[in-house]
Amino acid sequence: MAQVISIHSFRGGTGKSNVTANIATILARSGKRVAIVDTDIQSPGIHVLFGLDEGKIKYTLNDYLWGRCPIEKAAYDVGTLIKAKQPSTVIKGSILLIPSSIKTSEISRILREGYDARKLNDGLQNLVRRLKLDYLLIDTHPGINEETLLSIIISNVLIVILRPDSQDYHGTAVAVDVARKLEVPKMMLVVNKALPSLNFDSLRQQVQTAYNTKVAGILPVCEEMFQLASSDIFCLRYPNHPWTQEVNAIARQLL
Repeated sequence: MAQVISIHSFRGGTGKSNVTANIATILARSGKRVAIVDTDIQSPGIHVLFGLDEGKIKYTLNDYLWGRCPIEKAAYDVGTLIKAKQPSTVIKGSILLIPSSIKTSEISRILREGYDARKLNDGLQNLVRRLKLDYLLIDTHPGINEETLLSIIISNVLIVILRPDSQDYHGTAVAVDVARKLEVPKMMLVVNKALPSLNFDSLRQQVQTAYNTKVAGILPVCEEMFQLASSDIFCLRYPNHPWTQEVNAIARQLL
């Protein structure tokens, strides 16, 4: 049975899409069939990490939501793009990406008219069945809105990403409370962009105690991430980096 995993943050700028792309890549390298859906319709961008050329995107999640195509028509094999960029990379499984449109007119229409949330729900379920997925990762829009609630409701696992920041702490409390009310089967926290000088064991205990929720990993802020500037998948470019090792540990908890 496929695992549906929502990756969420209450505020933007937490590195949610980066974490999502790297977890998906690690799962696919282990032999799993993985798909990512970018439901951050208002500010999409995860396709950039995989090097998916915007000019070659014929259909997007928006097209499915407006009834222009079945959702699987908007799925792109980004695993092939990774192999083309790094021929030595071995991906035993597959990674498919369903991007959202970056066209201003499409984003404006969503903001203006909204969409049928039930259609998104149906599409996600159809993806799992028609593409025979092992994992479906949902890269959500920050905050609490209709699509986020829908993603949480249908998820087996919710990963909430936060930074060691007072505003993130307050917002994460809201997200965790909502998830508990929706009775998500499994919830994990990931602290991202933590200064290496912090005591990670102490930080882990502090966060777990505050939310009574497991911290699956603490990812250090690093210069290499800024240098990469979302131009590639970090775990492939820096396979031995402490950041990569920690994301590997998070992925193992999902396998």
